[in-house]
Amino acid sequence: MINLEWYRTFKAIYENGTLTKASVALYASQPGVSVHLNALEAYVGKKLFERTSRKMIPTEDGKFLYEYIIEAIKTLEIAEQHFKKTTQEKNPSLHIGMCSEMFQHVIEPEIPKLNFDLVAKFGSHSDLIKDLNNGILDLVITPRQHIEKKSLVEYTAFSEERIILIAGINTDTSKINTYLQAKNWKVLETEFQLNTWYSASNDMEHFRRFWFENFNKRPAFKPNYILPNISSIIRCLSNDKGLALVPDFLCEDIIAKKEVKLIWEGRVKTSNTLYFASRTDLKYKKELNILKTIFKTKMKKHTL
Repeated sequence: MINLEWYRTFKAIYENGTLTKASVALYASQPGVSVHLNALEAYVGKKLFERTSRKMIPTEDGKFLYEYIIEAIKTLEIAEQHFKKTTQEKNPSLHIGMCSEMFQHVIEPEIPKLNFDLVAKFGSHSDLIKDLNNGILDLVITPRQHIEKKSLVEYTAFSEERIILIAGINTDTSKINTYLQAKNWKVLETEFQLNTWYSASNDMEHFRRFWFENFNKRPAFKPNYILPNISSIIRCLSNDKGLALVPDFLCEDIIAKKEVKLIWEGRVKTSNTLYFASRTDLKYKKELNILKTIFKTKMKKHTL
């Protein structure tokens, strides 16, 4: 008799659309899922899926087989739930991606209140979106849209981050303030270059954009200290002196506490629209909406 696990694997691939998501649903390795599918196709003598770079598309034979076995598989699954030793249900789980600062600022304080499992990943926006397209992640917070044809990813704008110039609490900004009031942009640019600058390795684009949009040129110098993330920059500035360009929502509290100083918001508004990038085939939409509500609540001052 045919191995029933082959049918169960076939059903998971059919319903999830990729080998990766099927392996997650089955708590199995992706190579193991591939072995089961290949064995089933060899047994029935027909190709059940068309393999593409992003999705497993059922063939007509695959669709016919699914309709033929689905009720029997469901009956067996119900029997398994009824007779197994534990009745504990599988906890919903979401896989999310964003920058580490966003996670610490918005999600980290709320984790103890969540009633579902959460797996967070940090990395470049392009890598996170790639994982989202491949079904590894369910939600990504990103300042850029990567719209592709036939993609299962949708983008929803929900907030805006503005890039502002801050200074360490011990920084002498008297000359900077004088040049700002006089709108002497050329001298101001020179004065800026005489200071100590901080930037983050994952957000050098903020630095370059702000400079270009306010001085119509690329910066002619590089920051003195390039740190792993913006949180590190803010901690350094709160104890010493220096300048940095950071998203406003990450330093509102510390500015209010007067641990760093807001120096300039720029002649030109340098900002990014933030998007929820999520999969349209996500199973746990209720849990996804809980996360979206957390973001909108925490960032209500910046909500679009």
